[in-house]
Amino acid sequence: MKPLVGQGKGALVLVAGAYSVDLVFRDLAGPVAFGSEVWAQALEMVPGGAFTLAMGLRRLGRKVVWVADFGTDVFSRETLAAARAEDLDERGFRHHACPMRNVTVVVTNPQDRAMITYQDPVTPRLLEELIATYRPAVLMLPYLQYGPEVSAALDMAARHETQVFMDCQDYVGHLGMPEVQKVLSQVQVFAPNETEALRITRTASVEEALDVLADLVATVVIKRGSNGAVAAENGQRAVQASPPVRVVDTTGAGDCFNVGFLHRRLEGGSLTECLAAGVACGAAAVTGVGSSAALHEAGLKMWLSRLAL
Repeated sequence: MKPLVGQGKGALVLVAGAYSVDLVFRDLAGPVAFGSEVWAQALEMVPGGAFTLAMGLRRLGRKVVWVADFGTDVFSRETLAAARAEDLDERGFRHHACPMRNVTVVVTNPQDRAMITYQDPVTPRLLEELIATYRPAVLMLPYLQYGPEVSAALDMAARHETQVFMDCQDYVGHLGMPEVQKVLSQVQVFAPNETEALRITRTASVEEALDVLADLVATVVIKRGSNGAVAAENGQRAVQASPPVRVVDTTGAGDCFNVGFLHRRLEGGSLTECLAAGVACGAAAVTGVGSSAALHEAGLKMWLSRLAL
């Protein structure tokens, strides 16, 4: 299948995924363990989840519709207020007369993080209906999805010339499952992080994982945190190191990477240029809490100059 290609500023990106509010505890006095209490020196509450994708794309000037559910709870209200402050298109929002809580507690240090998540149940909208309704140029899926319904939706996406960008996240599934192989063969960009790529391919190195995934997916990107990212497309390989930064919080950095990569690809950028834009957006993200440091266009240009492009 052909790789996702440039489609200009008018191309609509449909982000289909739930919001999350991240409660970020930083500067811990010690390790977290059952039976003990650990004090944090800082606490932030920031919207995240698929909000980060929609907000990041909007900040870079992209036309985006975000499909999300909101309820009567404080977390829904805070995220909805943040979405409106970022001037996000509200056509994809559903409002419920009950709580729709989606909360992640994050404990973080400069090296790593741990998370606990809770989400109120909600009946999701069918991807086929969303594609038929919005006819997007790109469908952005925040996590690995597979199965007959997903495959049918991605077949519809192909018929409508909607291209698909899929992240992995920490969701169950591996290439030993035929339905996972099927779905990955239907997407244009698959962007796991290093841990996810090794798990889903059951390989021992990033290089092996990249080779395996490149046999299935048109464009594969593996995010490597402070080590940058690697990618493969049409037999081509690209590597991009990350600039040195002072890490405040790594929450949302992978989503911001996805935003930068897709933004540059929609401009018609090469694999190398897209990888650089992704790394720039991801690196900038870790300098703030959650997705608060997501870049605008002028900021992206500045960060790209740090990569000596």
